[in-house]
This record gives sequence, structure tokens and C-alpha cells, in this order.
Amino acid sequence: MIYPDNFEEKIGFDRIRSLVAANCLSPMGIERTEGISFMTDLEAVEKSVWSTHEFQELLRFEDNFPAEHYYQISNCLEKIRIPGSFPEVREVFDIKRSLETVKSIIGFFKKKDENKYPVLRQICGNVRIYPYVIDAADRILDRTGDIRDNASQKLRDIRSEIASKTVLASKRLNAILKEAQAQGIVDAETPASVRYGRGVIPVNAFDKRKIRGLIHDQSASGKTVFIEPEEIVAINNEIIELEYEERREIVRILTAFADDIRPYLDDLLLSNDFLGDIDFIRAKALLGNHLGSTRPAITGKPGIIWRKALHPLLAIAFGKTPGRKVIPLDIELNEHDRMILISGPNAGGKSVCLKTVGLLQYMLQCGFTIPAGEGSESGIFSDIFIDIGDEQSIENDLSTYSSHLLNMKYFLRHATSETLVLIDEFGTGTEPMLGGAIAEAILGELNGRKVYGVLTTHYTNLKHFASLTEGITNGAMLFDNHLMQPLFQLSIGKPGSSFAFEIARKIGMPEDILSNASEKAGVRNINYDRHLKDIARDKRYWENKRMSIRQHEKRLEELIADYEKEISGARDLRKEIISKAKEEAKSLLAQSNRMIENTIRQIRESQAEKERTKDIRLQLEEFKIVVNDQTPPPATEGEEKIEKLNRKVSRIKPRAIPAEPAGEIKDLSPLREGDAVRMTETMASGEIIRIEGSVARVESNSVRFVVPLDRLEKISRAELAKSLRSAKTFTETDSSIRERKLDFKPEIDIRGVRGEEAVNQVRIFIDDALMVQHQHLRILHGKGNGILRQLVREYLSTVRVVKSFRDENVESGGSGITVVEMDI
Repeated sequence: MIYPDNFEEKIGFDRIRSLVAANCLSPMGIERTEGISFMTDLEAVEKSVWSTHEFQELLRFEDNFPAEHYYQISNCLEKIRIPGSFPEVREVFDIKRSLETVKSIIGFFKKKDENKYPVLRQICGNVRIYPYVIDAADRILDRTGDIRDNASQKLRDIRSEIASKTVLASKRLNAILKEAQAQGIVDAETPASVRYGRGVIPVNAFDKRKIRGLIHDQSASGKTVFIEPEEIVAINNEIIELEYEERREIVRILTAFADDIRPYLDDLLLSNDFLGDIDFIRAKALLGNHLGSTRPAITGKPGIIWRKALHPLLAIAFGKTPGRKVIPLDIELNEHDRMILISGPNAGGKSVCLKTVGLLQYMLQCGFTIPAGEGSESGIFSDIFIDIGDEQSIENDLSTYSSHLLNMKYFLRHATSETLVLIDEFGTGTEPMLGGAIAEAILGELNGRKVYGVLTTHYTNLKHFASLTEGITNGAMLFDNHLMQPLFQLSIGKPGSSFAFEIARKIGMPEDILSNASEKAGVRNINYDRHLKDIARDKRYWENKRMSIRQHEKRLEELIADYEKEISGARDLRKEIISKAKEEAKSLLAQSNRMIENTIRQIRESQAEKERTKDIRLQLEEFKIVVNDQTPPPATEGEEKIEKLNRKVSRIKPRAIPAEPAGEIKDLSPLREGDAVRMTETMASGEIIRIEGSVARVESNSVRFVVPLDRLEKISRAELAKSLRSAKTFTETDSSIRERKLDFKPEIDIRGVRGEEAVNQVRIFIDDALMVQHQHLRILHGKGNGILRQLVREYLSTVRVVKSFRDENVESGGSGITVVEMDI
């Protein structure tokens, strides 16, 4: 039960209703907005709130929900229930588009995961789609909603004849016009005209008898008359008869359409209702997203736990004004503290707080999400009563206080433990002592019935009563003593001061008046108010201190977490570095062993020939330089073995190894085409085919590579031959390369692939072609707008191994295919 009848106007819900209606796409959605009602059933409230919440999520994260063609077709469908009736052409078009929208909505939810939007999917569950109805409309309507020429053979014949007759009439009219112009009856510049759908010739009124025909109109001055030539009259009459026949055929087609869909009318009406429901939920969701609304936890028993709740209308109004913001409200009504008695200064926000509670609870029980923070909870109330504003009435002989008493009488008669009462300026309107006593008695009775409520007052006796009575708690709207302005923040647990003397002093009330008022108010009342201000000041001070401590603690926790994270990262990095160093040491040691053993074997095999031993010694020195570059200063096991190797080499043929100058250990001459080289990164060997600037083309076992010059080093021909033999054996045994050669296709299709992914696929394709040495390639990218073709060709122009690229022959695909020639 809601009291009074103008409850929605008092709390501002009428404006919420208008905002939702403005978001609707259809008359059905507006009808549902006008029919919003207060619900007390927990299941109904939860379903409505959940559906709104899900649609808010949908609007945030989906961008293709159908939002067009929400037409009201129920009137048309009810009209064609009567056999022999038919819809208008525009109504058929609306039916078709509405059903297509319903079909799109159902399809939208079917494509989503089953666990996503469960309540909205449930709403879609009872809707039936009849493709036959859409197809039937498509057979008789074109894209623009007009009847097709081929809707029936008879209609096609009629329209064909109308067209031919119209052409004939036009030709004859132009011929007669030219003849009249030649005779000077009509001016040479005068064109034919149309009056009432019939072709006419403008003729001077003095010459009107020179052309036989019907006069259909004349100019405003009367000097020109518009004559339909006699010869054209008969043709135009035939055209009119054909148009009537066309209309009769269209009516027959529409009647047949109505007969075809008549068995499905009930389901089609349900589909239209579904469209209205979706429109209404969407409108609520749009408002919810605008307000930042959330879905609070909903319980079946009365109660309120709201965190950072906002008055929605204030939020909208302040959002349009830079620099202004709504102060959020934290409030709780539970079994122990069912009622809050709010006191504080005038214009401090007491009434706004009361209206916020009433409006948000009413919105929730009407199926809306509410602008409250995470962790908020709401119960279900069976009644909401409000007493706010001045309801005095001259006609009904009611004063302000009498109207308040009548409201209190209604509250006492109907309030239960599931009622939420909202009373503003409780007890005012009469003599303060008597009014306060009556208010205290009413408050005690409501509390005895375990009623929930939010009340505002200035009366001291009510503040005393609340502090001493179980079930009622005091609340205060905070006030800044220094700036002498309200803070619009609700503090629960202590009563608030009205700050009457402070506000009067701020606005310039004479000090002698205030002193006199203080004496009349009495020391006791003045001290009580002063104590309240001191308590409020001290509480605010300690709350600020507590907030500062919490902030410092939070900052300290963040710093500790950061330090622990950095320490953990440093430990992991240390382990990684040690592990990597061990692996590198093992690799270097193994490489050194191989080099030592290989050098000894070559020296023995060459039987210490001078030139051969010199080359081997040079290679060993080069390897030692590489090892020294990669090894930290302390001696390693690999370096010790190299030193041992030097000693062994010296013992084999000391006189066969002449001393080499330090500058001739390594060949530092410029690289030229035909030189044998080794790639320093991969240690692969090959021969330079061509040098292009700072890079060289190197061939190794029939595979060509493009390598920067600073990553190549000269080697001997013997070393090149040995390296190529090893590489050839390895290549022939490498199963992955053989598989690539077998599986490679010289054509790739990237049509429909997005730009970046397409370029990535082409990059892999070029790499594979280079690996298998394939020269002729084809890339299918389609024509379209040419964007994908441009991206591919921009990439190809940066690839050194691509010799050229061009369009395919016109008969084979033209500009939709790029032919690539590889330089390998």
C-alpha cells in the first residue's frame, strides 16, 4: 500500500517515469512505463530488477543489439481478426519489420552462452517466430514497403497497361502542345502541366476555344486556363479506370494475406507484447547506466543497508553543472535500529535524505536498479507512507497541522512491521511543547508496532526519546562550525544541533537580539545545544584522524607488498641468472672441448704441414679471442684447456709453427664476392654471391640468406667445404624441412582476414617459400576497397628476398591476386 495518492509526486518518481518514457522506442514501451506499479512479491521484484541489471550489462558490453523497428501492430492484428478485413500496405510493412526485429532479438540471445543473461533468455522463451508470416509479407512487398508488381499476375498486367497508357498520353499531350506552340496558341517556352492528376496545357484565356478539351483549372489572375485536350481525356479516363482496378487487386492481395496469417494472430500479439517488454526493460537499463545504478542484494524481510546511495534526480541535475556533486548517503535500517530520527540545521539535507530513502526503495520495488554502491542490501516493504510538505486546504477546512495529524491517524491505523514511514519535520505546525509531546507519543506507538522509518525533526524531546528508546537511533546532518555551512553528510548514532544561533549570527542578526534570545531559551537548552555541537566537532575530528590513519596504513600495506614483490622478483632473477650462466658455461666448455679435439685431430692428420698447421693455429687463436670476449675475466675450465692445447701444439712440431705477428692472427681485409664466410650468429658457412650496401647474399647448400656484413667473418676454403658437407648431411636428415617441402603450397588465400593478421600470414608464407626455395607465389586477397591489397604490397616492398610483385592476369583474377617473384 502506498500513501498518499500523490506519493509519486512527493518523492519525485513522476520525473523518473518521464525519463524512462523518453528512452522508449515504441508506444508499447511507453504504455508499460505508464503502467509501472509498486510490487510487494519478492520473486516479481527480483525478476524485474535482474532483467534491468542484465540489460545494463548488455548495453555496456554488446554493440549489436537490435534497436530498430519497434512498431505497435496489435491494433492492426485485432482489426484483421474479422474475416474479409484487410490491413493497409503500411501496416503489413510494419508487421514484417516488427517480426524481423523479434527474430533478431531471439537470435541475439541464442548466439550467447547459456549462462549469460539468464533472465532475459527466460523472457524470450515463450516467444514463437513464424518465418511463414515474414515470407508472406516479402512475397507482396518490396524493400520500400510498396506492393510488388509481381504480387499477382493480374496486378503485373494492370500496372503494365497503366504504364503504356501513361506513356501514350504523355506523347500525345506533348504532340498537341508542340502543335499549339507552332500555331502561336501557346508560348514556345510554356511546358505541359498537371492538375488533379491529369495532364493539361496552359493556354491564354482568350485562346481557350482554339483547343478542344476540358478546363480543369485557371490561374489566380484568370488570364491562364489549364485545358486537358479532348484526345487525351479518353486515355486519362482509361488510366483512372485501371488505377481503380489496381486498387481492387491490391485489396484482394491484402485480404488473402490477412486470411493466411489469421491462424497465427494470438502468437503474433504475444510477439508484439514481447517487443514492448524488451523496449521497456531497455529504457530502464539506459536510465540505470546513466545514473550508475547497481542491483543490490534483495531479501524477503524489511530492512535497508545502503552504501553510497545517491538521489537520482539530484545526480542528473548536478551532472549538468560543473563543480557540483551529490554527497552519497550511507544508511541502515535493521531489526535493532528500525527507525532513524534525523536532526540538524535547516537546509542541511534532512529532507533530501528522507526523499532519497523513499524514492530509491520505491524504484527498487517497481523493478529498477538503484544508484547505490557495492555491498548494498534492500528488503521488501508491504507499505510505504510519507508525510512531507504542506497539505493545508481551504476547501476541506484543513490547516497545516491538521493535515499532518490526519496523516498520522492513517499511519497509526494501517502501519505494520512491514511498513516504511517517512515523516518530515515531525511534530511541527503547532505549539512546540504540545506538538512535541504528541509527536513523542506517536513515535512511541509506531516503534511499539516495530515499524521502519526515517523521520526528521528539530525537537529536543524527540532526540532525548530516541536516545533512550530501543529500536530508534539518532542521526545528524553534519555542519562545519568554521565555515558555517552544512556538509550534507549523515552521521548515525548522535543527534544533531540546529545551529540556530550560529546561522542567525552568520546572516547578520544583531548581537543584542541573540543575547536576549539566549536568556529566554534558558541555560539548560543552550548548554544542551552547545554540548551537541562539541560532540559533533569532536566526532568529526576523530573521524578525520581515523581516516588519516587508515590511509597511512593502506599506503604502508601497499609499500610492503611492493617491496615483497621486488624481493621475490630479485630472488627469481638471481636464480635465472645463475641458471643461465651455468648453461652458458656448459655450452662454452663443450664447444671448447670440440675445438680442442678437432684441432689436435687436424694437426695429426696433416702430419704437421707448415701451412696446414698455420691455418689450424690461426683458427685456434680466433676461437680463443671469441672465448675471451664471451668469458668473464676469471679463468674458466675452457680457457685452461685452450692453454693446454697451445702447449700440445707446440710440442708436436715446434719448428714447423713460426711465430706469427699479433696483427696477422685474423684476416681483417674487406669482404668481396666469392669469399668463404661464416655467419657469426648461427655459425653456418657459405659463399658470398653478391654484396648490396651493408648486406650480403650468402649461399649455403643451395639456400640463400641476406646477412649484414658485420655479422660475417672470413674462413678458409677447406673449412667452408667441411662445413657445407656437415650442413648438407644435417639438412638431408632434417625431417621438418622435408615435410615443409612436401606440404608447401605456392598460393595463400587471405580474403576476409583482418589487416594485421593478414600481413602476419603473408610473412610466414614468404618465410616458408624462402625455406623451400620456391620462386613463384600467388596471394589471393580479393578486390573490395583495395585496403588488404595495399597492406600486403606495402609489406612485400620491405622484404629483400622479394624480387617483384604484380597483378595476376585479368582472366585469372586481375587485381584480386598478387603474383610474387622471389629473388632466390
